[in-house]
Amino acid sequence: MTREPKQDRSRVTRGHLLEVTIDCLAELGWGATTVSLVAQRAGVSRGATQHHFPTREDLITAALEVMFDARMEQARREATDLPTGEGRTEAVVSRLVDYYTGTLFKAALQVWTAAAADPELRARIVPLEERFGRVAHRTAVEHFGFDDADPVAHRLVQATLDLARGLGLADVLTDDSKRRAEIVRQWAAQLDAALPRGGRSVEPRRLDVAVLD
Repeated sequence: MTREPKQDRSRVTRGHLLEVTIDCLAELGWGATTVSLVAQRAGVSRGATQHHFPTREDLITAALEVMFDARMEQARREATDLPTGEGRTEAVVSRLVDYYTGTLFKAALQVWTAAAADPELRARIVPLEERFGRVAHRTAVEHFGFDDADPVAHRLVQATLDLARGLGLADVLTDDSKRRAEIVRQWAAQLDAALPRGGRSVEPRRLDVAVLD
């Protein structure tokens, strides 16, 4: 009778440690997010923390997995709120950009930066990001209503995700929301002009990227 409550407490503790880790990464960066700090902020002993996550890399990797699941669940949940017809493309682009400007992205960015100079960490992170990229692309295709077998549609979805990621980077140091909203509006118009929803591409038009400057 006592085993299940103990297991429940363990799951709660583990989840709390991961939430604190994500907050620390987003707020303080990679260098400051140590096991000791996470344990302190979570109100958990270092020994108990290392029981769940023996190394810092284990803790960070688990936090990234939680971030991945949270970002994808957010995408699935919000899909039902998207408008139909006119305005849908802009809403989808805006939603994709939102994924790259929130706390979860800022936390992940800290880990990416560290992984660039740490081969062991990079080996852990790359598969997670590749998985996220595939799911993000598939989710975007579904939301847009494009036919991904169409090479034009495929490239435009990829370009949209790259744009969203770039706008997320621009938002890290300063509030870029006003400029970002205008770029989202202009890019959505370009998407509608280049590839009407329904999956059938038209004569590919030259996309005007001057708005990105």
